[in-house]
Amino acid sequence: MPFRPSHPLAITMWDFSWLERRWPGAGYEDWDRALDELAERGYNAVRIDAYPHLVAADPHKTWTVYSCGQHGTWGAPAPVKVRVLPELLEFLGKCRDRSIKVGLSTWYKEDPDNLRLSIRTPQDQAQQWMVTLRHIGQAGLLDTLCFVDLCNEFPWPKWAGFLYESPDAPELPLDSPQLGAWMNAAIAPLKAAWPQLDYTFSFYSQADRWAAADVSSFGVLEPHIWMAAAGTSDFYARIGYSSKTDSFQNIVDSGKQEYLARKDHYDGKLTSLIDRVADWSRHCGLPVITTECWALIHYKDWPQLEWDWIKDICALGVRHAAATGRWTAIATSNFCGPQFVGMWRDIAWHREMTGLIRSAQVDEALTA
Repeated sequence: MPFRPSHPLAITMWDFSWLERRWPGAGYEDWDRALDELAERGYNAVRIDAYPHLVAADPHKTWTVYSCGQHGTWGAPAPVKVRVLPELLEFLGKCRDRSIKVGLSTWYKEDPDNLRLSIRTPQDQAQQWMVTLRHIGQAGLLDTLCFVDLCNEFPWPKWAGFLYESPDAPELPLDSPQLGAWMNAAIAPLKAAWPQLDYTFSFYSQADRWAAADVSSFGVLEPHIWMAAAGTSDFYARIGYSSKTDSFQNIVDSGKQEYLARKDHYDGKLTSLIDRVADWSRHCGLPVITTECWALIHYKDWPQLEWDWIKDICALGVRHAAATGRWTAIATSNFCGPQFVGMWRDIAWHREMTGLIRSAQVDEALTA
């Protein structure tokens, strides 16, 4: 039976950082320490990249994986060499030892052969996940999993490049029959093989189309919700920030001031989107998990940047989502990892947030 807690999990996103940020001082070089610190802060779940395209090709090979940018904070700022197995199984075992549930996802990181583009059909995608889950099952670790996200932030071209003929192709409409058929076909064989797991595709862009997307095969919704995202507010436009240009200094110069000047407006935009997602959940009868969320998409330890206003926005998101009863796992931000030192070191704040999450009540209809 799929995982259905009566109280939400306090989850964090360690994406591909868990495997790629393992040089001295990068935060994940000692998994025991990182997981112990995670548990100390009250978290009992983590979402990570399982690299299914690399596992299916050769699970024991040492791969070169390229940086995806991301301001050098998620993953590595330069190419790194990684091996997915047995490392993935070792990490899952350490999570199980600490009663930490794991959500699997993939960002389809690029390697020199660009194997991610070998996916031509939803059956190809499903087969890669089949191989990966089979390895986990043979190791007796399937019970550690709480959900499987087949592609991070589908169908955004940065992560779902296999859908497009070129990197510059326009993003496909999320509510199109083409994408609905793809998602259903990719999930079907996995659900047939392991019906006890929840499957999903996480969403980020096209928030106005989320409720119209075909999620009939999903076991859980996984929307990524930020106050600053273009689908939520005009925050980035007003400060002149774009992830496609080198404009991070605009966040430094204007981000906090802009938020505080229009705080009620931006807070309202965030809570309104959370309410819309809760309504979506009620309409389709699926629980919600959110692992990337609440304030800004990009932020980091940096000169003249402070974490206080980020934490305030995140606390608002946590409280509002927890109060709906529709979330079965809630993150406190997408900066909850040891590489974000300014956020990570505030243990008291994390414990306050995770205590609130883990004491919230999930709607009874979702726990049956």
